[in-house]
Amino acid sequence: MKTTEKDTLIIGAGLSGLTVAWKLKQIPNHSFLLLEKSGRAGGAISSHAEAGYLAEGGPHGFLDNCPESQELLTETGLDRECLKAPLLQFVRYVCMEGKLRLIPQTPLKILAAPLISPLAKLRVAGDFFKKPLEGEPTVSEWVKYRFGKALLPYVDAVYTGTYAGDLERLVIDGVMPGVRKIEKENGSIIYGLLKKMKAGKKKSSVKRKGLPAMTSFPTGMRRLPERLLEVLESHELKTNCQALHISRTDNGWLVSTADESFSCRHLVLALPVNTSLSLLADRLETPPLPKIPEAKILTVAMGFDRGASLPPGFGYLTPEKEQRFCLGALFSSNMFPDRAPRDHILLEALVGGRRHPERLDLDDETLVREAVQDVQQLLKLPNPPSYTRILRSDCGIPQLEKGYPALLQWRDRIIEKEKGLHITGFGWEGIGLNEMIKTAYRVSEAIRHGLPEYSQDETEVKKVYF
Repeated sequence: MKTTEKDTLIIGAGLSGLTVAWKLKQIPNHSFLLLEKSGRAGGAISSHAEAGYLAEGGPHGFLDNCPESQELLTETGLDRECLKAPLLQFVRYVCMEGKLRLIPQTPLKILAAPLISPLAKLRVAGDFFKKPLEGEPTVSEWVKYRFGKALLPYVDAVYTGTYAGDLERLVIDGVMPGVRKIEKENGSIIYGLLKKMKAGKKKSSVKRKGLPAMTSFPTGMRRLPERLLEVLESHELKTNCQALHISRTDNGWLVSTADESFSCRHLVLALPVNTSLSLLADRLETPPLPKIPEAKILTVAMGFDRGASLPPGFGYLTPEKEQRFCLGALFSSNMFPDRAPRDHILLEALVGGRRHPERLDLDDETLVREAVQDVQQLLKLPNPPSYTRILRSDCGIPQLEKGYPALLQWRDRIIEKEKGLHITGFGWEGIGLNEMIKTAYRVSEAIRHGLPEYSQDETEVKKVYF
């Protein structure tokens, strides 16, 4: 079997792998190859244009509050193309008791809003007097303990929108490790966050005004991987080429496919967690989990003509207690221009998730019927949709449930012990596009300078936006 030598081999041409390749392209005389098992690059990113509508089968955008992402936009020139929808101008809603409730995006406005009772607001202050919760609590257990059960529907909506997950199974150490560490160090979350904010203001001379903005592109999110692909030469990307086996060599790593082998000094697994684990199985230290659960969702894109209207904002999310068919919906034609024909609107409803995978098996006609009936009960949509399309994705959303923190620690030990091995991608340290780009930058810098790779600082506090 033929063996090709490269300085770096990247397995997986999703956003993580493409970003690593983009950065390695800037290193003089550094040879690399990107392997992708499917026939297309881009991973979970998938935009669908049809009949004047533009919908997303994957992520709808990313926030402009990550320095690495903003640097990538500047380097690629996409900063001159991107569209932005500021969170301060585009409100969001949570469905409660069959009605949409507007959710403010700033802490003070949230406290002032009539979302929970005065007594429940007083219970939130009980955080000052709570000791750190021991063990590996679920998000639900942790929120009830620290702030009271009145907040659970809103927290449920957050993690429905982020992970399509179940707050009874997601663990707080997985989804919010920075906040968890603040709890252990300070007792009170509120006190610890205030102290961290004060320290941050003293260290930083740069002040960011206002809330971040959601970012996309005129042709949809597909433009991001398309631009990263433009710089790659034919010998730097192989599609329909699945890595079947990896092994250690005296000088680096050997990767085998069905037709040939590749040797490299640096091996980057830019893959979802479970795909990485399947390649690493039985070859390195046994991981604490053989795999992690995944949640799949599908999109029901619906176009409506005259007579239909949407409230201002991005869309809404639905807690499980509401027992509705859709996890929520995005007001796509509100967010960015040219998402629907003139005098039409585009609504994208999300279905499935960790709690209701059985709904993914429904036929298209049933999905449309149930989704339309659901959204018409909440929005001004008097007529049937004039356009519908079901967008299904093969990509599952990694669920950071019991055992995930130990799995992340295992990953860190592996990359520290195994020189030249880098493990990044969907689900390692997060699922957002910003996390993908940030970790890809870290990997590329480790390769550039020949230094060990370290995971992101776990004390980083991820801000929550509805």
